[in-house]
Amino acid sequence: MLSAEQSCWFVRKVIFWRAVASIAWAVLLLPPITAVFVIISRFSLLHPIQAVSECLSFLTSASAIFSFILLCGVIIMVGFLNLEYYTVIPTIACSKIALLGQLLHPRQFVNSLAHCIMGIIVAWCCAITVGGRYETIADPCAQGDGSPQMCLNEYHLILLLAGAFVGFSHSLLGVIYNMNYVSFHTVQQYKYLRFKGSLSLVLKCSATQALYSVRNYIVMYFFLGYIPKAWICKTLNLHLNSAVHPLDSIAGLLDLSLLYHLWISASFLLFTWHITLLLFRVFVTEVYSFPVQSSFTENAHQCLPTVLTDKQPMILKFLALQDLALLSQHSPSRRSEVFSLSQPGGHPHNWNAISKECLSLLADLTQRLIVYHDTVATNGRAKSLSTGSERKTSSESSVTSGTQDLMSPRPTLLMKTPASVFARSIVGCPQSPLTAPFTPDLDSPFASPALRRLTAPTDQCSPWFGTVQSPHIMRRVPKLWSTSTDSQVNGSPLASPASVPSPKQEPSKPSLLAQFLQNRKEQLPEASSQALFADSQAHIWALEGLSYLVQSSFSEDQFGVVQTALPSILSCMLGLQEAVDRHFKLPHASSKPVRSASSMGDSTHKTLRFALRATLKTSIYRITTTFGNHLNAVKMSAEHRKRLQQFLEYKE
Repeated sequence: MLSAEQSCWFVRKVIFWRAVASIAWAVLLLPPITAVFVIISRFSLLHPIQAVSECLSFLTSASAIFSFILLCGVIIMVGFLNLEYYTVIPTIACSKIALLGQLLHPRQFVNSLAHCIMGIIVAWCCAITVGGRYETIADPCAQGDGSPQMCLNEYHLILLLAGAFVGFSHSLLGVIYNMNYVSFHTVQQYKYLRFKGSLSLVLKCSATQALYSVRNYIVMYFFLGYIPKAWICKTLNLHLNSAVHPLDSIAGLLDLSLLYHLWISASFLLFTWHITLLLFRVFVTEVYSFPVQSSFTENAHQCLPTVLTDKQPMILKFLALQDLALLSQHSPSRRSEVFSLSQPGGHPHNWNAISKECLSLLADLTQRLIVYHDTVATNGRAKSLSTGSERKTSSESSVTSGTQDLMSPRPTLLMKTPASVFARSIVGCPQSPLTAPFTPDLDSPFASPALRRLTAPTDQCSPWFGTVQSPHIMRRVPKLWSTSTDSQVNGSPLASPASVPSPKQEPSKPSLLAQFLQNRKEQLPEASSQALFADSQAHIWALEGLSYLVQSSFSEDQFGVVQTALPSILSCMLGLQEAVDRHFKLPHASSKPVRSASSMGDSTHKTLRFALRATLKTSIYRITTTFGNHLNAVKMSAEHRKRLQQFLEYKE
């Protein structure tokens, strides 16, 4: 196990500077984006030359420079929030209560508050940029008797509150759509090409989200706009101008110029934030090449075999697996280092460490799939475990026995799925025991006592003990004289329930609160399946790395270090394929979700299970087509032998 200083070297030397580079590029792109916003907000079709002249004079004014400095500060803050909240394993809420718990988490509250403040700052800069009636919070007005006084400029106020509302909505949508999730592209591209290809999508998402946010904000301001107006007037000692229509009315909100400026201001805000997020994703997911082995012991913790075994930060492990998949395909010189023997001693330490970690990941996913099928019915609800469900099949047992020798020195890496959106990805933390993705978190501060009573284990003496299909049906405890043991000993058939007299009991009705919580914590089958494969990108790279290394070993492995692990690799892959095929027989697992193009949230995690299934089958075929009939000499169980024969005959 690496020390804390060694495990975070990657964050200090690589991730942090990649984030700084993304922020720097976002700041450099801010002047042209701001110039375009100034032209759009001030341009007039009736007086185009005058509008262009006013735009040029404004861009060189002191207020524009001060606004630009504030916008740069906001961009830097957004960039560091991206660095703080990003994750490579998305958080998938499997129930409405789980999603509510994420939205109400104190860490998320701080994030929402920061976005509200930044939204107000950007909105103030937009008000200064648009100018005219939006420029100041107070305007001089005349009383009934003609004496001058300062009145509230509601146009300035509505723009500031719109910035706060759009910032708050952006923070909530970031949790709902997993905007902090950083995915890795299958096709490797240069950073400029990735940025250029996603620019149109960023513009479309920003304009669409701004339109919906302004619509919701207008409705809210119509009903609740009098509250901030009264508070601002009382705090700043301002008056309401009775000569103009209030904006929290139908006549005031049907101002097309006002709606246009609200929309372009919200679009400018979201576009700058989305550009910062896009640049962060592009820079952080750039390929990093790890050395396979080092001549210096002080750099051993930076080598690929050692990095693969590290659990935190997860971005380090994902980039290491990505590098493994790439070197196994495109780098013969680095593959030779994987197949090499240590001097002195002649041991394949590099291959043993890499293969052990990859098999550990695949065995962990296989075990999770087995647990999922043993505890979840087809409709997503937990079902009671019977005696038969506790016994493993022959293929599952062979997977465990086949990989036990490779995983015995250390425990299997457990990736809890789904990972918490609030867990900081760059700080090491001890791994928690593996839990199913559909299990409610009873230790959470949002879990009510009623929810704990619903999920608490029942006493064996309770009439609720046993398999209960409905909360309104009670299971009677069998009488002593009608047990199965006595009936089998006496040779008499089992007594029917009708022949056993029992007192009539009224079914107990659960409370309304218990029914409400039970309905809200019902599992979403599609979401639970997505959560089960939330970290499958790591397994995809492990499959590709192993299969390509095994394929290359047929001609490049001079010492035969790979052939010693070939039975374990085949058994692990075939066992995983059996578990995956069993999972896809569920009705909710085979349906492909529709990707949404109106949000900056990355939805690639929704189709990871399909990518894993295709990669798994391709990896097995890659090995069988390379070795052919030589695989008949590999020792494995009869079940796996039968399944392997299907691949050899191209019938799978």
